Amino acid sequence: MTGTPERIRVLIADDQPLVRRGLALILGPDPAFEVVAEADDGQRAVDLAHLHRPHVVVMDIRMPVLDGVQATERIARELPECRVLALSTFDMDEYVVAALRAGASGFLPKDVSPEELSAAVRTVHTGEAAVAPRLLTRLISTYVTTPRLPRTPSPVPVSDFGELTPREVEVWHLLATGLDNAEIASAMGISVSTVKNYITSIFAKLSVRDRAQAVIAAYESGLVEARGANPAG
Repeated sequence: MTGTPERIRVLIADDQPLVRRGLALILGPDPAFEVVAEADDGQRAVDLAHLHRPHVVVMDIRMPVLDGVQATERIARELPECRVLALSTFDMDEYVVAALRAGASGFLPKDVSPEELSAAVRTVHTGEAAVAPRLLTRLISTYVTTPRLPRTPSPVPVSDFGELTPREVEVWHLLATGLDNAEIASAMGISVSTVKNYITSIFAKLSVRDRAQAVIAAYESGLVEARGANPAG
């Protein structure tokens, strides 16, 4: 007998009612998802996450009472089984990096297609980071050293690669420069499954939960140096 797959429970947090309703109308009719609640500020998002235990929170970055970065940090710390997908008005937004550092598993600009939203929710639900590797690297290399943002502690101590093997450091470096698993495998002459094994070990040794935090850790530790200036606008 084949059981029905469990629906992905989603909480939507955005201070704009039209945005919340639009996201709910995209996800709600899909039998793969169940929109369990909507929140209009960050504190409400944290409270509703505790109440409903969603699999994924779709979180606007800039909200009243408690902003999306602080709400993400609370949810990641208090409900580690819950994944956060950050939303931003712009592709290049320094607060997105703050949210990724705080524990978000990915981000989307608000003008994404319904298909991209659904795919990203599915991706973070599986534990993967929903950020295109090169866009993630460009974001972090641009904003990771910006001092104006409230910072949460980096999971990996600066310049402490002691537990990583030389091959793991090499994989980490390639990952942080924007290569996906297949490209890392090609560059190192190894299989994709071996790359995945290395990455699993790297995440455990660095105490990071996903690719996004691993890339941030690479820049903050000095393994990779940020290049380029903030984009205009």
